Amino acid sequence: MAKRIHFTAEDLARTRVKSTLGAAAETLDGVRQLREGGRAPAFQSWRASVISRWGGPRREQAAPLLALMPAHGPQIDIATLAGDASCIDEAVDNLLAASRAQTRLEVEYLDIHPAHRGWARSLAEGDRGARQDLAEALRACHRAAIAPYWPQMRHHLTSARDSYAHTMAEDGVEGLLATLCAPLVRWRPPVLEVRHPRDADIHLQGRGLVIAPTVFSSRQVEVLLNLEDPEQPPVLALPTVGGEMDDSAQWLAGEYTEGALENLVGRTRATVLATVADGCSTTELARRLDISPATASEHAAVLRRAALITTRRDGKAVLHMTTRLGTALLTATAHRFDP
Repeated sequence: MAKRIHFTAEDLARTRVKSTLGAAAETLDGVRQLREGGRAPAFQSWRASVISRWGGPRREQAAPLLALMPAHGPQIDIATLAGDASCIDEAVDNLLAASRAQTRLEVEYLDIHPAHRGWARSLAEGDRGARQDLAEALRACHRAAIAPYWPQMRHHLTSARDSYAHTMAEDGVEGLLATLCAPLVRWRPPVLEVRHPRDADIHLQGRGLVIAPTVFSSRQVEVLLNLEDPEQPPVLALPTVGGEMDDSAQWLAGEYTEGALENLVGRTRATVLATVADGCSTTELARRLDISPATASEHAAVLRRAALITTRRDGKAVLHMTTRLGTALLTATAHRFDP
């Protein structure tokens, strides 16, 4: 059984890679890993750390998201509603702003437990309270399962993306497709076969393909489609940990602490460095940190002079990103969690 992705020359030209499906998608997949127990041994240390502080009010807060993740059949595609933002605040903003039609498409086909069908119906109909419930559930799950480990995850995902980009630069798009995630993916020009429980043919028809590595989606390669906007290119989500992959997640056993980094560069600049790791404009940086654009620009300038970030013009905006040194510093300020 396989999903067969059919390419044209135009699709090959429009294929690109990115570093993450986003904080929301990794949160959903992380919660799925927790629910599956010991099925993915690579995540054993991470699971023990999360479970030690999972329960009580936090588990109750997560209930709306769990309701949209039935044990059988499809589960909600949170990435379509929340986008690929690496910042959970931005993801929640996207979720709250998603159209009613898009939300209904993502909810109406799920096999919701009878106890939650009334709430799910309200969500599908655009009820603001139901949407706020889902947003808070997403935040609660992210705080428990993702936030303490996000710097390590981001470094891992960026390294995977860089590897894809290097292969593409050296051997072209077809060279990348031929080496993706074997044996789960096989390139038989002009078709990319993705091992999957359900057979399907997907014709890109000039849209191209977006390829993204994932941490917690370790069960299989997924092909994600935007149900509301079929003109958007499908996303190929590639597992990089556990299952049939070679990598394990021992690097994920540590919980991130800003203390060491704060001692080195100060609390605000440590937060600035973490915030711009995936790219951030001065205006967005100021909004996220609740500081003035002038103050944000000043902190960015200090980090730039220390070779921890780079700054470039992106249209009318100024875009900041961490350098390799800045990314390494973020990753190095992690310690092993001891419950």
